[in-house]
Amino acid sequence: MTTETFDAIVLGAGQAGPAIAARCSAQGLRTALIERSHFGGTCVNVGCIPTKTMVASARAIHLARRGAEFGFSTGELRVDMARIRARKEEVLGQSRSGVEAWMRRQDRLELIHGEARFVAPATLEVNGRRLSAPRIFLNVGGRPARPELPGLDQVSTLDNASLMELERVPRHLVVVGGSYIGLEFAQMFHRFGAEVTVVERSPRLLPREDQDVSDALRAILEAEGVRFVLGAECLSLAPGAGGDGVVAQAGGQAIAGSHVLLALGRRPNTDGLGLELAGIATDVRGYIQVDEQCRTSAEGVWAVGDCNGRGAFTHTAWNDHEIVVANLFDADPRRLSDRIPCYGLFIDPALGRVGLTETEARATGRPLLGAKMAMQRVGRARESGETQGFMKVVVDAQTQRLLGAAVLGLNGDEVVHTLLAHMAADQPWTVLSRTVQIHPTVSELLPTLLQQLQPLS
Repeated sequence: MTTETFDAIVLGAGQAGPAIAARCSAQGLRTALIERSHFGGTCVNVGCIPTKTMVASARAIHLARRGAEFGFSTGELRVDMARIRARKEEVLGQSRSGVEAWMRRQDRLELIHGEARFVAPATLEVNGRRLSAPRIFLNVGGRPARPELPGLDQVSTLDNASLMELERVPRHLVVVGGSYIGLEFAQMFHRFGAEVTVVERSPRLLPREDQDVSDALRAILEAEGVRFVLGAECLSLAPGAGGDGVVAQAGGQAIAGSHVLLALGRRPNTDGLGLELAGIATDVRGYIQVDEQCRTSAEGVWAVGDCNGRGAFTHTAWNDHEIVVANLFDADPRRLSDRIPCYGLFIDPALGRVGLTETEARATGRPLLGAKMAMQRVGRARESGETQGFMKVVVDAQTQRLLGAAVLGLNGDEVVHTLLAHMAADQPWTVLSRTVQIHPTVSELLPTLLQQLQPLS
């Protein structure tokens, strides 16, 4: 078989891949972009964009039900799941076609649809073609994990992608896993009208968060009617009566549901790629091992996005691309360790998180300052009827630098960026505490929050 030579090959058209391909093309490199499915990867097709579109529908429904509180009446409310799904498809379709159109405008880029795998170092096969390049970028993403649970093969289950394809609201959705994804879908489908029970093995939700954050998240969702079964160590699934639905045995309880969502993490799409033939090392979970510039153990091969295990978010995948092209083309030695951890949990109200948790900060042994403020003190939250949650910060008492923050409440996923930007600027907390913020906003309480810092014992 003849080997075709490119200057660069990008495997996967998720968040980072197209941007790397476009930059390679702009640098005059003959580039191939290989994608086995849809352009846009997880975020565009089954992740951020479709889920947040459905979250918006769920929020609109929730607010309509609260009409009397705001001084209006909508009459009888009917949820049209088919229309919600259609709206989701319209929005993601625009994003998907936008990525593809962007790629087709690149002069030196060939788009190849197919399943590729390594057959030798720096050499891939796809659609009966053998391709080689001195620069190969892996952006193969991940997929929902399917754990080993007793009875799992006896029942029909859903994942984050298939759940969004339902055209009828489930009678009772059992969410296995109180993860970020699981909680988002739990609230969403409860607002659509489903009974929802979340089953979690841990004794509390989201154990990577501080206890007060976990407790507040649970209280918010329970107030809406979502049920929780926590500390469910012995979990098994079985068909319901007459083969209809599913029965989850969890924590000594039998939970009869019509549908079950598995929300127990993700795994990288690295199996079947022939990585061993290319000399590309992975860890025990299948994630590709990379250095500070996303280089793998194989010369001339980089891994970006979910498959490298250095971030599970669209924004970290995009930053991986920025790090790669900065080092390759701009003589700018950017590193993975330069970025400050940040993420959001997009229930309503949202959680915005940046830097260390209070628990993690305490574990460093350094002297700390901390402050916490209930959202009930925020005028904009009261005006909006959204007073659930709180904001909290933790500061290094010696350097006066912000170490981390959590903003759970109205616009928390946006407000937290003020703190993130301040941390990136490496300025003492006093600088932010003396700023004049616009009234009435949620962010205007950040200086007040910082002015209340006290030593943490």
